[in-house]
Amino acid sequence: MRTGATYTRHFDLETRQHELLGIDLGEGTPRRTLILGFVLYLMWTGGLLLILGIPNKVTFTLYFLPPLLIAVVGTQRSRRNERRWNITYWALAVRYMALGHRPIICGGRRSAARVEWIPRRARMSGRGGALRPRRESTGEPAATPAPLAGAPLRLDARPRLYGPDQVFKARRRRGGTTTGKTGKAS
Repeated sequence: MRTGATYTRHFDLETRQHELLGIDLGEGTPRRTLILGFVLYLMWTGGLLLILGIPNKVTFTLYFLPPLLIAVVGTQRSRRNERRWNITYWALAVRYMALGHRPIICGGRRSAARVEWIPRRARMSGRGGALRPRRESTGEPAATPAPLAGAPLRLDARPRLYGPDQVFKARRRRGGTTTGKTGKAS
């Protein structure tokens, strides 16, 4: 059995900004981090300016620290997948918690009914379950949730083996194909 390795991570060349507005940045800061940080600062500071007004000594940390932490920690490589940033996993987790996902049924041939979607409570139980207050155990067994779909389908698959003579008959019935220059049916 053959095994392969992925070398795309080794060829990932990161562009760096070594100077910004006449200020030397030393070894350079990755440009993607700078761009993400700039966009985050614009959005965060713009929103806080509308809500709180001009920052003072007390609120300056609220204006400055969250976008900095998100930009620095979010643009680091994830431990789960080296080709993704941490902020990608955060965005996918927030999207899953907020919107969930629609199941793919029959390879997308049929759209899922609303009953087949995973409810928000079930999505929240897996992640962030520690953030919810826990109820005291009363010693009673926990109620099992009712299934969201109907009864399981019974499949009666019967294998069939077709020989070359039956394949020949089926092809002849459908018109068959011609082979060679003679034009005779195969």
